Amino acid sequence: MYIPITPVPGEFAGRRALVTGGSRGVGAAVAQRLISGGATVVTSARSWNDETPKGSTFISADIRTAESARRLVDAALEALGGLDILVNNAGAARAHFGGIPDEEWEDSLAINFLSAVRVTNAALPALQQAGRASIVNISSGVAANPPAPMLHYGAAKAALASWSKGLAAQLAPIGVRVNTVTLGMVETPGGTELLQSVMEAMGGSTQHAYSAIPLGRVGDPRDVAEAVAFLVSERAQWIAGADLHANGGA
Repeated sequence: MYIPITPVPGEFAGRRALVTGGSRGVGAAVAQRLISGGATVVTSARSWNDETPKGSTFISADIRTAESARRLVDAALEALGGLDILVNNAGAARAHFGGIPDEEWEDSLAINFLSAVRVTNAALPALQQAGRASIVNISSGVAANPPAPMLHYGAAKAALASWSKGLAAQLAPIGVRVNTVTLGMVETPGGTELLQSVMEAMGGSTQHAYSAIPLGRVGDPRDVAEAVAFLVSERAQWIAGADLHANGGA
């Protein structure tokens, strides 16, 4: 059972953040955590829904192309006046049984990897100008051991993790910290449904998968939000290039 944590008041006061894939699930939890700490936040996704944090400015965007990523960043900078925090959370995990179509490989790379590259490239001048900026990229444990129906997703997330490591070394000298949070099993409507379909195809069950988590429970989106909040805070000011595994010890 997740134990709620009270954010430090004003911890992110004056900070401006963009959270992609921020309309629901993990992204919404991250955005809400930053808002609760005093940050001004823009969330983006293809569509708004009831989970989208009410305290954020929502911008509809499909960032699978360089042009759409640039337009999102331009709109976010107009709304925020600058940028201190970028959380690249946009992604889509889909399982394909009996073979992964070529177009699905391309789409998975576009949304799970290249979207982060393109948004970051567009946002970099503003992040550098901020002086003490932070980027957090959300990856997945599937990158290290992908099941056959999700090879395309695992490969895209592995690319994201590798790029993040190199980018951290590149940007640290200009005052932009880059870190990764790699997720285990987190309970979201879409994620739980996907896990169930994959486990059933492999002859298992979600409960069997959950029972293998050493800390005894599946993750809550707020668990991830706390990991992100730490990495973008001044408490982590000497951390760059890290890959924090939020997975209950799995």
